[in-house]
Amino acid sequence: MAKYRKKDEPVRKLTKTGKYTYYVTIPREYIEVLGWRKKQKVTLRLSGKKVIIEDWKG
Repeated sequence: MAKYRKKDEPVRKLTKTGKYTYYVTIPREYIEVLGWRKKQKVTLRLSGKKVIIEDWKG
């Protein structure tokens, strides 16, 4: 069964930058809504087949 994206859901490519490093960009609108700034520290965790990105509370 094919999965279709919602019209308002942005699609991003996974890009390789080094031997072991990958990145994906986050839309500016999301960053603004979350109140994140340049050099914001975030945490990553796996939840099943999803990656959860959250503000680092340090």
